[in-house]
Amino acid sequence: MLGFSHRSLTHFLFWATQKKWFLISMLVGIIMLLLPTPSGLTIEGYRIIIIVITAMTMIITEPIPLPGIALYIIVTEVVLGIGTPEEISKSFMNDAVFFIMGSLMLAVTIVQQGWDKRIALGIIRLTGHKTKNIIFGFTAISAILSSFIGGHTVAALMLPIVMSLIKYTSEDREKVRNLSAVLLFAIAYGALIGSIGTPSGGGRNVIIMSYLQEYNVSISYLRWMIMSYPFVLIMIPIVSWILMKSFTPEYVHLDTGVRKLVVQVAKAPKLTGRDTVAAFIFFLVFLGWVFLSDRLGLGTIALSGVLFYLIAGFVKWEDISRNTHWGVIILFGSTISLGENIKVTGAALWLADHVVNFFGSLMELFPFVKDTIIIVITTLLANVLSSSATVAVLGPITMNMGTDTLHLGLVTAIASAFGFFTAVAAPACTIVYASGFIKAKDYLKAGWKVGFVSIIILILYSNTFWLVFK
Repeated sequence: MLGFSHRSLTHFLFWATQKKWFLISMLVGIIMLLLPTPSGLTIEGYRIIIIVITAMTMIITEPIPLPGIALYIIVTEVVLGIGTPEEISKSFMNDAVFFIMGSLMLAVTIVQQGWDKRIALGIIRLTGHKTKNIIFGFTAISAILSSFIGGHTVAALMLPIVMSLIKYTSEDREKVRNLSAVLLFAIAYGALIGSIGTPSGGGRNVIIMSYLQEYNVSISYLRWMIMSYPFVLIMIPIVSWILMKSFTPEYVHLDTGVRKLVVQVAKAPKLTGRDTVAAFIFFLVFLGWVFLSDRLGLGTIALSGVLFYLIAGFVKWEDISRNTHWGVIILFGSTISLGENIKVTGAALWLADHVVNFFGSLMELFPFVKDTIIIVITTLLANVLSSSATVAVLGPITMNMGTDTLHLGLVTAIASAFGFFTAVAAPACTIVYASGFIKAKDYLKAGWKVGFVSIIILILYSNTFWLVFK
Protein backbone atom coordinates (compact mmCIF):
# COMPACT_ATOMS: atom_id res chain seq x y z
CA MET A 1 0.00 0.00 0.00
CA LEU A 2 1.29 3.43 -1.06
CA GLY A 3 4.56 1.78 -2.04
CA PHE A 4 5.35 0.56 1.51
CA SER A 5 6.37 -3.03 2.10
CA HIS A 6 7.74 -5.26 4.84
CA ARG A 7 11.21 -4.14 3.75
CA SER A 8 10.15 -0.51 4.29
CA LEU A 9 9.06 -1.36 7.84
CA THR A 10 12.41 -3.01 8.49
CA HIS A 11 14.24 0.07 7.25
CA PHE A 12 12.08 2.30 9.45
CA LEU A 13 12.75 0.22 12.56
CA PHE A 14 16.47 0.28 11.82
CA TRP A 15 16.31 4.06 11.40
CA ALA A 16 14.37 4.44 14.66
CA THR A 17 16.98 2.36 16.47
CA GLN A 18 19.81 4.46 15.09
CA LYS A 19 18.00 7.73 15.87
CA LYS A 20 16.49 6.76 19.23
CA TRP A 21 18.05 9.69 21.08
CA PHE A 22 16.74 12.11 18.49
CA LEU A 23 13.25 10.67 18.94
CA ILE A 24 13.60 10.75 22.73
CA SER A 25 14.73 14.37 22.58
CA MET A 26 11.77 15.31 20.41
CA LEU A 27 9.35 13.48 22.74
CA VAL A 28 10.75 15.29 25.78
CA GLY A 29 10.46 18.61 23.93
CA ILE A 30 6.82 17.98 22.93
CA ILE A 31 5.86 16.99 26.50
CA MET A 32 7.50 20.14 27.88
CA LEU A 33 5.67 22.29 25.31
CA LEU A 34 2.34 20.86 26.51
CA LEU A 35 3.11 21.71 30.14
CA PRO A 36 2.21 25.17 31.53
CA THR A 37 4.89 27.87 31.53
CA PRO A 38 6.59 28.16 34.95
CA SER A 39 5.71 31.22 37.02
CA GLY A 40 7.91 34.24 36.42
CA LEU A 41 9.18 32.95 33.08
CA THR A 42 8.10 34.29 29.70
CA ILE A 43 6.76 31.89 27.09
CA GLU A 44 9.81 32.67 24.93
CA GLY A 45 12.10 31.99 27.89
CA TYR A 46 10.42 28.63 28.55
CA ARG A 47 10.67 27.62 24.91
CA ILE A 48 14.35 28.53 24.68
CA ILE A 49 14.96 26.31 27.73
CA ILE A 50 13.22 23.47 25.87
CA ILE A 51 15.49 24.06 22.87
CA VAL A 52 18.55 24.05 25.16
CA ILE A 53 17.54 20.75 26.82
CA THR A 54 16.77 18.95 23.55
CA ALA A 55 19.83 20.35 21.76
CA MET A 56 22.20 19.50 24.63
CA THR A 57 20.81 15.95 24.75
CA MET A 58 21.55 15.54 21.06
CA ILE A 59 24.97 17.18 21.30
CA ILE A 60 25.97 14.63 23.97
CA THR A 61 24.43 11.55 22.29
CA GLU A 62 24.97 12.73 18.67
CA PRO A 63 22.09 10.87 16.96
CA ILE A 64 22.54 13.24 14.01
CA PRO A 65 25.67 15.11 12.89
CA LEU A 66 26.47 18.20 14.97
CA PRO A 67 25.87 20.58 12.03
CA GLY A 68 22.40 19.01 11.83
CA ILE A 69 21.84 19.92 15.48
CA ALA A 70 22.93 23.45 14.63
CA LEU A 71 20.24 23.61 11.93
CA TYR A 72 17.72 22.23 14.47
CA ILE A 73 18.53 25.11 16.85
CA ILE A 74 18.15 27.75 14.15
CA VAL A 75 14.88 26.32 12.79
CA THR A 76 13.23 25.81 16.19
CA GLU A 77 14.19 29.32 17.35
CA VAL A 78 12.13 30.71 14.47
CA VAL A 79 9.30 28.15 14.55
CA LEU A 80 8.76 28.49 18.32
CA GLY A 81 8.70 32.28 18.10
CA ILE A 82 11.93 33.04 19.95
CA GLY A 83 12.56 35.71 17.35
CA THR A 84 11.77 36.70 13.80
CA PRO A 85 13.84 35.19 10.98
CA GLU A 86 15.76 38.47 10.73
CA GLU A 87 16.47 38.56 14.48
CA ILE A 88 17.65 34.95 14.57
CA SER A 89 19.85 35.55 11.53
CA LYS A 90 21.48 38.54 13.24
CA SER A 91 22.07 36.56 16.45
CA PHE A 92 23.62 33.74 14.40
CA MET A 93 26.31 35.74 12.63
CA ASN A 94 28.65 37.94 14.65
CA ASP A 95 32.36 38.57 15.12
CA ALA A 96 32.85 35.36 17.13
CA VAL A 97 31.60 33.31 14.18
CA PHE A 98 33.83 35.29 11.84
CA PHE A 99 36.74 34.48 14.13
CA ILE A 100 36.06 30.74 14.06
CA MET A 101 35.77 30.87 10.28
CA GLY A 102 38.92 32.96 9.90
CA SER A 103 40.89 30.81 12.34
CA LEU A 104 40.06 27.60 10.49
CA MET A 105 41.03 29.23 7.20
CA LEU A 106 44.30 30.49 8.66
CA ALA A 107 45.03 26.97 9.92
CA VAL A 108 44.68 25.70 6.35
CA THR A 109 47.07 28.43 5.18
CA ILE A 110 49.64 27.56 7.85
CA VAL A 111 49.63 23.93 6.71
CA GLN A 112 50.04 25.08 3.10
CA GLN A 113 53.14 27.10 4.08
CA GLY A 114 54.67 24.21 6.06
CA TRP A 115 55.21 26.26 9.23
CA ASP A 116 53.42 23.72 11.37
CA LYS A 117 56.20 21.16 10.83
CA ARG A 118 58.93 23.57 11.92
CA ILE A 119 57.05 24.73 15.02
CA ALA A 120 56.15 21.14 15.97
CA LEU A 121 59.80 20.13 15.73
CA GLY A 122 60.77 23.03 17.99
CA ILE A 123 58.26 21.97 20.64
CA ILE A 124 59.37 18.34 20.53
CA ARG A 125 63.00 19.34 20.93
CA LEU A 126 61.94 20.78 24.30
CA THR A 127 59.77 17.83 25.40
CA GLY A 128 61.67 14.85 23.98
CA HIS A 129 60.18 11.81 22.22
CA LYS A 130 58.20 10.28 25.12
CA THR A 131 54.47 10.57 24.51
CA LYS A 132 53.63 11.56 28.09
CA ASN A 133 56.19 14.37 27.99
CA ILE A 134 54.88 15.61 24.64
CA ILE A 135 51.32 15.64 26.00
CA PHE A 136 52.45 17.57 29.05
CA GLY A 137 54.38 19.94 26.81
CA PHE A 138 51.42 20.71 24.56
CA THR A 139 49.15 21.21 27.58
CA ALA A 140 51.65 23.54 29.27
CA ILE A 141 52.48 25.55 26.14
CA SER A 142 48.79 25.95 25.25
CA ALA A 143 47.99 27.06 28.81
CA ILE A 144 50.81 29.59 29.03
CA LEU A 145 50.13 31.10 25.61
CA SER A 146 46.37 31.32 26.20
CA SER A 147 46.96 33.36 29.34
CA PHE A 148 48.15 36.24 27.20
CA ILE A 149 46.62 35.88 23.72
CA GLY A 150 43.39 33.98 24.39
CA GLY A 151 42.52 30.30 24.11
CA HIS A 152 40.86 30.59 20.70
CA THR A 153 44.01 32.07 19.17
CA VAL A 154 46.20 29.38 20.70
CA ALA A 155 43.93 26.56 19.48
CA ALA A 156 43.96 27.97 15.95
CA LEU A 157 47.77 28.15 16.01
CA MET A 158 48.40 24.75 17.63
CA LEU A 159 45.88 22.66 15.66
CA PRO A 160 47.93 22.29 12.44
CA ILE A 161 51.03 21.55 14.54
CA VAL A 162 49.37 18.60 16.28
CA MET A 163 47.81 17.43 13.01
CA SER A 164 51.29 17.23 11.45
CA LEU A 165 52.62 15.12 14.32
CA ILE A 166 49.62 12.76 14.14
CA LYS A 167 49.99 12.42 10.36
CA TYR A 168 53.67 11.51 10.57
CA THR A 169 53.04 8.98 13.35
CA SER A 170 50.52 7.03 11.24
CA GLU A 171 48.35 7.64 8.20
CA ASP A 172 45.77 5.18 9.57
CA ARG A 173 43.42 7.07 11.88
CA GLU A 174 42.42 3.94 13.77
CA LYS A 175 46.03 3.32 14.77
CA VAL A 176 46.30 6.78 16.34
CA ARG A 177 42.73 7.15 17.63
CA ASN A 178 43.68 7.69 21.28
CA LEU A 179 46.88 9.57 20.48
CA SER A 180 44.93 12.01 18.34
CA ALA A 181 42.34 12.54 21.07
CA VAL A 182 44.84 13.12 23.87
CA LEU A 183 46.95 15.57 21.84
CA LEU A 184 43.94 17.55 20.60
CA PHE A 185 42.38 17.70 24.07
CA ALA A 186 45.75 18.80 25.46
CA ILE A 187 45.44 21.87 23.23
CA ALA A 188 41.79 22.59 24.02
CA TYR A 189 41.87 21.95 27.77
CA GLY A 190 45.28 23.57 28.15
CA ALA A 191 43.90 26.69 26.45
CA LEU A 192 40.85 26.69 28.71
CA ILE A 193 42.69 26.45 32.02
CA GLY A 194 45.37 28.91 30.90
CA SER A 195 42.83 31.55 29.89
CA ILE A 196 42.03 32.34 33.53
CA GLY A 197 45.65 33.20 34.37
CA THR A 198 45.53 36.88 33.40
CA PRO A 199 42.86 39.50 32.57
CA SER A 200 43.85 39.29 28.89
CA GLY A 201 43.12 35.57 28.78
CA GLY A 202 39.47 35.98 27.90
CA GLY A 203 36.51 38.33 27.65
CA ARG A 204 35.01 36.88 30.82
CA ASN A 205 37.89 38.25 32.86
CA VAL A 206 37.39 41.78 31.57
CA ILE A 207 33.64 41.56 32.27
CA ILE A 208 34.27 40.58 35.90
CA MET A 209 36.78 43.42 36.29
CA SER A 210 34.19 45.91 35.04
CA TYR A 211 31.60 44.50 37.47
CA LEU A 212 34.10 44.81 40.33
CA GLN A 213 34.61 48.47 39.50
CA GLU A 214 30.86 49.02 39.92
CA TYR A 215 31.30 47.74 43.49
CA ASN A 216 34.30 50.06 43.98
CA VAL A 217 36.64 47.04 44.01
CA SER A 218 39.72 47.16 41.81
CA ILE A 219 42.21 44.44 40.92
CA SER A 220 45.39 45.05 38.96
CA TYR A 221 46.74 42.86 36.16
CA LEU A 222 49.54 41.66 38.44
CA ARG A 223 47.29 40.88 41.39
CA TRP A 224 44.96 38.88 39.13
CA MET A 225 47.98 36.82 38.03
CA ILE A 226 49.17 36.30 41.60
CA MET A 227 45.74 35.10 42.71
CA SER A 228 44.93 32.97 39.65
CA TYR A 229 48.14 31.70 38.05
CA PRO A 230 49.07 29.18 40.79
CA PHE A 231 45.75 27.47 39.99
CA VAL A 232 46.78 27.26 36.32
CA LEU A 233 50.15 25.73 37.24
CA ILE A 234 48.45 23.19 39.53
CA MET A 235 45.99 22.14 36.81
CA ILE A 236 48.49 21.64 33.96
CA PRO A 237 49.99 18.31 35.19
CA ILE A 238 46.61 17.14 36.50
CA VAL A 239 44.89 17.70 33.16
CA SER A 240 47.75 15.95 31.34
CA TRP A 241 47.47 12.93 33.65
CA ILE A 242 43.67 12.69 33.32
CA LEU A 243 43.91 12.84 29.52
CA MET A 244 46.54 10.10 29.49
CA LYS A 245 44.27 7.88 31.61
CA SER A 246 41.15 8.68 29.57
CA PHE A 247 42.77 8.05 26.18
CA THR A 248 45.74 5.73 26.61
CA PRO A 249 47.99 6.51 23.62
CA GLU A 250 48.88 3.68 21.26
CA TYR A 251 52.55 4.70 21.36
CA VAL A 252 54.80 5.17 24.39
CA HIS A 253 57.35 6.96 22.22
CA LEU A 254 56.73 8.95 19.05
CA ASP A 255 60.09 8.15 17.50
CA THR A 256 58.61 7.35 14.08
CA GLY A 257 56.51 10.50 13.91
CA VAL A 258 59.34 12.70 15.15
CA ARG A 259 61.84 11.11 12.75
CA LYS A 260 59.54 11.70 9.77
CA LEU A 261 58.97 15.23 10.96
CA VAL A 262 62.72 15.87 11.09
CA VAL A 263 63.13 14.42 7.59
CA GLN A 264 60.32 16.55 6.19
CA VAL A 265 61.73 19.71 7.77
CA ALA A 266 65.18 18.85 6.39
CA LYS A 267 63.74 18.34 2.90
CA ALA A 268 61.81 21.57 3.05
CA PRO A 269 63.29 24.41 1.00
CA LYS A 270 65.27 27.01 2.85
CA LEU A 271 63.46 30.11 3.96
CA THR A 272 62.98 32.61 1.14
CA GLY A 273 61.79 36.18 0.93
CA ARG A 274 58.33 34.83 0.10
CA ASP A 275 58.31 32.77 3.31
CA THR A 276 59.35 35.85 5.25
CA VAL A 277 56.44 37.84 3.83
CA ALA A 278 54.02 35.03 4.67
CA ALA A 279 55.33 34.91 8.24
CA PHE A 280 55.10 38.70 8.49
CA ILE A 281 51.43 38.62 7.46
CA PHE A 282 50.66 36.13 10.21
CA PHE A 283 52.68 38.22 12.67
CA LEU A 284 50.52 41.23 11.78
CA VAL A 285 47.40 39.12 12.37
CA PHE A 286 48.80 38.08 15.75
CA LEU A 287 49.55 41.69 16.70
CA GLY A 288 46.05 42.64 15.59
CA TRP A 289 44.52 39.99 17.84
CA VAL A 290 46.55 41.22 20.81
CA PHE A 291 46.23 45.00 20.38
CA LEU A 292 43.34 45.77 18.02
CA SER A 293 40.70 43.15 18.88
CA ASP A 294 38.68 45.59 21.01
CA ARG A 295 38.41 48.01 18.11
CA LEU A 296 38.25 45.77 15.03
CA GLY A 297 37.14 42.44 16.46
CA LEU A 298 38.98 39.12 16.42
CA GLY A 299 36.97 37.85 13.45
CA THR A 300 37.61 40.82 11.21
CA ILE A 301 41.34 40.59 11.91
CA ALA A 302 41.42 36.83 11.16
CA LEU A 303 39.53 37.29 7.90
CA SER A 304 41.86 40.17 6.97
CA GLY A 305 44.78 37.77 7.27
CA VAL A 306 43.04 35.28 4.99
CA LEU A 307 42.36 38.08 2.50
CA PHE A 308 46.02 39.13 2.46
CA TYR A 309 47.14 35.52 1.87
CA LEU A 310 44.71 35.20 -1.05
CA ILE A 311 45.85 38.51 -2.56
CA ALA A 312 49.51 37.54 -2.22
CA GLY A 313 48.84 34.13 -3.77
CA PHE A 314 50.07 32.07 -0.79
CA VAL A 315 46.96 29.91 -0.82
CA LYS A 316 44.19 29.12 -3.31
CA TRP A 317 40.52 29.53 -2.46
CA GLU A 318 39.93 25.95 -3.63
CA ASP A 319 42.27 24.69 -0.89
CA ILE A 320 40.57 26.82 1.76
CA SER A 321 37.10 25.76 0.64
CA ARG A 322 38.04 22.08 0.52
CA ASN A 323 39.81 21.93 3.90
CA THR A 324 37.67 24.29 6.02
CA HIS A 325 35.13 22.51 8.23
CA TRP A 326 32.04 24.54 7.33
CA GLY A 327 29.77 22.44 9.54
CA VAL A 328 31.71 23.57 12.61
CA ILE A 329 31.15 27.21 11.65
CA ILE A 330 27.38 26.63 11.39
CA LEU A 331 27.43 24.81 14.72
CA PHE A 332 29.27 27.58 16.53
CA GLY A 333 26.98 30.23 15.05
CA SER A 334 23.90 28.38 16.28
CA THR A 335 25.24 28.15 19.83
CA ILE A 336 26.05 31.87 19.77
CA SER A 337 22.44 32.49 18.76
CA LEU A 338 21.20 30.15 21.50
CA GLY A 339 23.32 31.89 24.12
CA GLU A 340 22.13 35.35 23.11
CA ASN A 341 18.47 34.35 23.10
CA ILE A 342 18.55 32.53 26.43
CA LYS A 343 19.86 35.77 27.89
CA VAL A 344 17.48 38.13 26.01
CA THR A 345 14.37 36.10 26.92
CA GLY A 346 15.29 36.21 30.63
CA ALA A 347 15.60 32.43 30.85
CA ALA A 348 19.21 32.48 32.09
CA LEU A 349 18.43 34.97 34.85
CA TRP A 350 15.30 33.03 35.87
CA LEU A 351 17.25 29.77 36.11
CA ALA A 352 20.10 31.32 38.08
CA ASP A 353 17.76 33.06 40.55
CA HIS A 354 15.80 29.89 41.27
CA VAL A 355 18.85 27.69 41.78
CA VAL A 356 20.56 30.24 44.04
CA ASN A 357 17.40 30.78 46.11
CA PHE A 358 16.91 27.03 46.48
CA PHE A 359 20.29 26.60 48.19
CA GLY A 360 20.06 29.75 50.32
CA SER A 361 19.85 28.03 53.73
CA LEU A 362 22.79 25.72 53.03
CA MET A 363 24.98 28.68 52.10
CA GLU A 364 24.36 30.24 55.50
CA LEU A 365 25.33 27.06 57.37
CA PHE A 366 28.50 26.12 55.48
CA PRO A 367 30.83 28.82 54.08
CA PHE A 368 32.28 26.65 51.29
CA VAL A 369 28.80 25.67 50.05
CA LYS A 370 28.39 29.14 48.55
CA ASP A 371 31.51 28.67 46.41
CA THR A 372 30.44 25.15 45.49
CA ILE A 373 27.03 26.32 44.26
CA ILE A 374 28.50 29.22 42.28
CA ILE A 375 31.17 27.02 40.69
CA VAL A 376 28.76 24.21 39.75
CA ILE A 377 26.10 26.54 38.33
CA THR A 378 28.69 28.56 36.41
CA THR A 379 30.32 25.41 35.03
CA LEU A 380 27.02 23.96 33.84
CA LEU A 381 25.87 27.23 32.25
CA ALA A 382 29.28 27.79 30.63
CA ASN A 383 28.84 24.50 28.76
CA VAL A 384 25.61 25.82 27.22
CA LEU A 385 26.47 29.49 26.75
CA SER A 386 29.82 31.05 26.01
CA SER A 387 31.98 31.82 29.04
CA SER A 388 31.51 35.55 28.48
CA ALA A 389 27.72 35.22 28.28
CA THR A 390 27.75 33.06 31.42
CA VAL A 391 29.72 35.65 33.37
CA ALA A 392 27.57 38.47 32.00
CA VAL A 393 24.42 36.74 33.26
CA LEU A 394 25.63 35.21 36.53
CA GLY A 395 28.20 37.83 37.58
CA PRO A 396 25.72 40.38 38.98
CA ILE A 397 23.92 37.56 40.85
CA THR A 398 26.89 35.70 42.31
CA MET A 399 28.67 38.88 43.38
CA ASN A 400 25.63 39.80 45.49
CA MET A 401 25.69 36.50 47.38
CA GLY A 402 28.18 37.67 50.01
CA THR A 403 30.34 40.50 51.29
CA ASP A 404 33.63 39.43 49.65
CA THR A 405 32.86 40.68 46.15
CA LEU A 406 36.37 40.09 44.81
CA HIS A 407 36.36 36.46 45.94
CA LEU A 408 32.93 35.77 44.44
CA GLY A 409 33.80 37.51 41.18
CA LEU A 410 37.05 35.61 40.67
CA VAL A 411 35.39 32.28 41.48
CA THR A 412 32.75 33.00 38.84
CA ALA A 413 35.33 34.02 36.25
CA ILE A 414 37.52 30.94 36.80
CA ALA A 415 34.62 28.47 36.84
CA SER A 416 33.30 29.91 33.57
CA ALA A 417 36.43 28.48 31.90
CA PHE A 418 35.42 24.89 32.79
CA GLY A 419 33.78 24.29 29.40
CA PHE A 420 35.14 20.75 29.15
CA PHE A 421 31.95 18.82 28.42
CA THR A 422 30.94 19.64 24.84
CA ALA A 423 32.48 20.57 21.51
CA VAL A 424 30.58 23.88 21.52
CA ALA A 425 31.42 25.02 25.07
CA ALA A 426 34.36 27.16 23.96
CA PRO A 427 36.01 28.21 20.67
CA ALA A 428 39.11 26.16 21.56
CA CYS A 429 36.97 23.01 21.87
CA THR A 430 35.17 23.80 18.62
CA ILE A 431 38.42 24.38 16.73
CA VAL A 432 39.97 21.03 17.71
CA TYR A 433 36.68 19.26 16.97
CA ALA A 434 37.00 20.61 13.42
CA SER A 435 39.99 18.29 12.92
CA GLY A 436 37.58 15.36 12.50
CA PHE A 437 39.75 13.13 14.71
CA ILE A 438 37.55 13.36 17.82
CA LYS A 439 33.84 12.81 18.38
CA ALA A 440 31.34 14.73 20.49
CA LYS A 441 31.17 11.80 22.94
CA ASP A 442 34.90 12.09 23.58
CA TYR A 443 34.35 15.45 25.27
CA LEU A 444 32.10 13.86 27.86
CA LYS A 445 34.46 10.92 28.33
CA ALA A 446 37.35 13.12 29.39
CA GLY A 447 35.47 16.30 30.25
CA TRP A 448 33.54 15.09 33.28
CA LYS A 449 36.77 13.94 34.94
CA VAL A 450 38.63 17.18 34.24
CA GLY A 451 35.56 19.21 35.21
CA PHE A 452 34.97 17.35 38.48
CA VAL A 453 38.61 17.64 39.55
CA SER A 454 38.71 21.32 38.53
CA ILE A 455 35.64 22.07 40.64
CA ILE A 456 37.08 20.32 43.73
CA ILE A 457 40.49 21.97 43.39
CA LEU A 458 38.97 25.44 42.85
CA ILE A 459 36.83 25.06 45.99
CA LEU A 460 39.89 24.10 48.05
CA TYR A 461 42.14 26.64 46.35
CA SER A 462 39.79 29.61 46.80
CA ASN A 463 39.21 28.79 50.48
CA THR A 464 42.89 28.27 51.37
CA PHE A 465 45.35 30.15 49.16
CA TRP A 466 43.13 33.22 48.82
CA LEU A 467 42.97 33.61 52.61
CA VAL A 468 46.42 35.23 52.29
CA PHE A 469 44.85 38.16 50.42
CA LYS A 470 42.14 38.87 53.01
